[in-house]
Amino acid sequence: MAAAQPSPPAGAPALPALGGRKRSYRERVADALRAALIAGELLPGEVYSAPTLAARFGVSATPVREAMLDLVKEGLVDTVPNKGFRVTAVSEKQLDEYTHIRALIEIPTVVELARTAGRDSLEALRPVAQEIVEAAAAGDLVAYVEADTRFHLGLLALAGNTHLVETVRDLRKRARLYGLTSLVEEGRLLASAEEHLEILDALLSGDEAAVREVMTRHIRHVRGLWAAK
Repeated sequence: MAAAQPSPPAGAPALPALGGRKRSYRERVADALRAALIAGELLPGEVYSAPTLAARFGVSATPVREAMLDLVKEGLVDTVPNKGFRVTAVSEKQLDEYTHIRALIEIPTVVELARTAGRDSLEALRPVAQEIVEAAAAGDLVAYVEADTRFHLGLLALAGNTHLVETVRDLRKRARLYGLTSLVEEGRLLASAEEHLEILDALLSGDEAAVREVMTRHIRHVRGLWAAK
């Protein structure tokens, strides 16, 4: 029988149990580390050791080290010999490139769904779109990004191309959002969140031009959020 994992100390960030299949402990630790990146708790350019992060999350250093190596593969952190891991910075040029690729992939794919996706499949995403709006209104950045990821990848999955979905998943990880508290306070994140409902409504109406317009606006809006981090 596997040894029980220690409970996080009082005040430590909880390990998230995200939607979908049951996740391994290593994956849950990686999710918690990504959440800390999103919330601005782990800063670009800073070096963090596995023992320090382990103490922060109330776990042993081994799953933290393994999870950080997963994040290295995703380009979120770099290894620093004998010290730990440095959070990578994302340049404006990289954000422009990620946005360009997402637009090339996502806009035509989603536009085509106006003709091919079933109504029930689209409506099944409405609760997720509402979660995004509620998370933005509550200022819960981690919940926002998690629901936003489920919505966009779930929408793209309706096209039936798993490689396309994985490509966008990787782009989203590399262009992570972090330190968005000011955007929540200004109400700018809520405006972006509400566009997910617009996307669904345009798809359900079968209006390809409307889908293209809202998707183009949404991706530009997201790039603006990235620029304001």
